[in-house]
Parts: sequence; structure tokens; C-alpha cells
Amino acid sequence: MFEWWSALRRTPESDALLDRVSEAGRSEAQAAARRLVAVGELFVLRCRDSGEQADCAMDIWDAVAAQIAAALQCSIGMGSSYLRYAMALRDRLPEVGKAFQAGDIDYRAFQTIVFRTELITDVDALARVDARLAARLSRCPSLTRGRLAAVVDQVVAAADRDAVRRARDSVRDRFVDIVDSTDTQMAFVTGNVLATAGQALDRRLNELAATVCDADPRTREQRRADALGALAAGSDRLVCGCGSSDCAATARMCSRNVVIHVVADQATVDGSGAAPGVALGAEGLIPAQMIADLAKYARLRPLTPPADAPEPRYIPSTKLADFVRCRDLTCRAPGCDHPAVDCDLDHTVAYRAGGWTHASNLKALCRKHHLLKTFGGWRDRQLPDGTVIWLLPDGRTYVTMPGSALLFPNLCAPTGDLPPTPTRVAQCGQREMLMPTRKRTRRQARAQRVEAERRLNRRAREAIEVPRALNTDPPPF
Repeated sequence: MFEWWSALRRTPESDALLDRVSEAGRSEAQAAARRLVAVGELFVLRCRDSGEQADCAMDIWDAVAAQIAAALQCSIGMGSSYLRYAMALRDRLPEVGKAFQAGDIDYRAFQTIVFRTELITDVDALARVDARLAARLSRCPSLTRGRLAAVVDQVVAAADRDAVRRARDSVRDRFVDIVDSTDTQMAFVTGNVLATAGQALDRRLNELAATVCDADPRTREQRRADALGALAAGSDRLVCGCGSSDCAATARMCSRNVVIHVVADQATVDGSGAAPGVALGAEGLIPAQMIADLAKYARLRPLTPPADAPEPRYIPSTKLADFVRCRDLTCRAPGCDHPAVDCDLDHTVAYRAGGWTHASNLKALCRKHHLLKTFGGWRDRQLPDGTVIWLLPDGRTYVTMPGSALLFPNLCAPTGDLPPTPTRVAQCGQREMLMPTRKRTRRQARAQRVEAERRLNRRAREAIEVPRALNTDPPPF
């Protein structure tokens, strides 16, 4: 009889492979630490050269995060995350940082430690926690993430009881979250709501699912899922899928409080094409068959190329704005995937400098990248096919293509060369733009968040400790 575990015996070849696995893991952690060290040094350099600019809406933190994001081809949010952990490595947890740089812990472990020590405000207490955690990690570096969190909380509690990250109260922590699936045209809906709201929603979904005829081919669960969309659209019934012209429930829904923009080829809409579509602001593709099914009940609007002549105003028409957003799909800054439907439409050559309101001079930019272009020294040049060439203040160049280039290349056909840039006379109401300012600086906002969470922790702790101190009677045995 063969015992499968006998194949796992130690051999020189297996030793060499396991050594390679271990060394690769250590090298990966060291590389992640080196990246954070470089990020932290870049931030210090930028602060030294230009100052912190703490009151500006686009402060030096955002500016550096955007440069990091462009270099790593990621979002500004992810660049800000790298910056957050880089400064923790540099300023808050130097001893734990040494273990990270040595490869003794990985990036996820370091993230856990940073998060669970973030509420410590006393410098001496933080130094004690940093030293004790570094010593604990040297003795047991291979803790699971959950066990590591428990160890960190024990060390933090010994130094500062109000700094322990606590589980949120279930009522205070209610939420609804909707996340697009990356491999299917579906979304995951999760949440924690009040019991009364949950019961009402459950009954309402049942009611809507029952508004179709008996010939509807969907299961009850599928009808309930579709009823959620009908509820979001403000409809009082669910469109029946029986396909019968005599069914009263097959009529279109009248309410359209919520609009979802979907881009697809005409052949796909007609049911004769196989090319997938895409929903603006969502990840993943929509299969052709689903597009054809949606088209039966959706409002269809043809997307046509803009006119050759520029529009004689600053704000683009709805037709032009729709074309630019469908062409770009996302923010056009390097690495940014912010949906175009939530972006500003930016004139590459500023309108007040003579730029035209035309597809060849318009692109989608998220608010932060828009501020960087307007006030942060980011320069760009746009080609008639929508390609944008970026020149950053550090001299680096990045090129971005419209998001539809692979899906709908016809949207990226050159929209024509623009007439010469006119010299506009400043009109009443035009004025030099100023960088928006913050109500609170980033440091003040963080201090307020930390103090608010510490105050909640202190109240929760005192609610337990005070009654315990008043109860002096011995327990019954």
C-alpha cells in the first residue's frame, strides 16, 4: 500500500526548492520595505523643496501620492496608502521597520501592525510598543494575521488601553456595500442594516418577485435579485420575462430615477453581434447576450461622433460630454481608474487660454488629477484620437490611451484638427483661479479621527470598569 506522505520525504532537490521559496518570500518582503523607504524619502524631499502646503485642497501629500501612482501605474488612493505606511515605517515604528526591512515579516503583517497601533498618541508609549513588538516578532515571526493582531492588541493594551482597536458596535457599524465582480458581470451586495429595515426589504423583494406571470422562466431567487434592481429604479413591479405580447407585466418600467450607462456596438444591441459591452463606472464586460436582453427594456441612445466645429461655450453639450466619457471610460491620468461618469471634463488647452470645447481638446479627469493639472504643474498634450501625453514636474513622461481603444476603437477615430487657438478677451466673471483650501488640514483631520475613536474606547472601558468597582460584594459560591 502506498502512503502518499512518503512522497514528501526530504531530498537534496526538495531542500533546494524550499530554500528558493523561503528566500523568494524574504526578498519579496525586503523589496516591499525598500519601496516604502524610497516613498518616505521622496515625501521628505518634496516637503523640503516646496513646503507642506497643509491648507491646500491638493496638498503635498496628494501631490507625492499622485507621482507615486503614476510611477507604479496605480490609483492616487493606492499611492496614498504606500505613503501612509512609508511614514509609519520612517517615523512611528522604526524597530518593527527593521524587522520588515530584514524580511522577517511581510508587507501584510506590517500593515496589520501599523493599523493596530495607529491610535497611540503618546510618543513614549509608542516607542515602548515598537520595541516590544520587534522583540516579540524576533521570537515568533510566523504568526497568522489574526494571531498577530491579537499579539499587537495585547502589547498596545499594556501601554495605552484607549488605543486598542475595538470591534465596532453592530448598530453604529451598519453599512451596505456593493462590489463589482472582476470576472463576471455581477456585483456582490453585502451589508449590515437594522432588523426592521432588513425585514421590510425582504418582504418588498417578495412582493416585487410575485408581480410576474406564472410563465416567467426565472427562479424565485433570481426574481428577488432582479427585484432589487427594479426597487432601485423606483418601479412598483418587476418586468416579466415570459416574452408573451399578451402579458401585462412585459411592459417597460416607467420610473427611471437611476440611470446606468452601458456602451455597446449596435450589432450587439440588435442581437446579431458577439462583442461585449461595458457599463460606465463598473469593472468587467457585459456579455453580448445580456446586452441584447437589457436592450429590450432599456432606453437606447445612439452615440455619434461630435461635430467637426467646436462648440461656442465653455460647458460641453450633453451629446459631446457623453461621447468624451464613453471614449475615455476612466480618468485619463496615468494609472487612475476613476470612472469617467464621476470625472470632470477638462479642457487640455484651457478655455480661458483659447482652448476649444471639442472632443480633441476634452478629456475626463478625476477631481484630484484635475487639481494637479490646474495647480500642480502637470502638463499634457492631447492628440485627435484621444491619446494624452503627460509631462510631470519631475520631467517624467507618461502616455495614456482612451479606455475604449480596445473595446470600441471606432470611438478613438481622430475627431479632427482644431482651428488655431483664438485670443479671448477676459469676460466679466472670469478671474484668476485659486487653489481651493481645506476646512481642516490633513494632520488636524487625522488627529480628530484618532481622538474620536480613543474617546469611544475610553467610554466603553469606563462603562465596564465603573460598575465593577462599585460592586464590592463577594461573588456567590
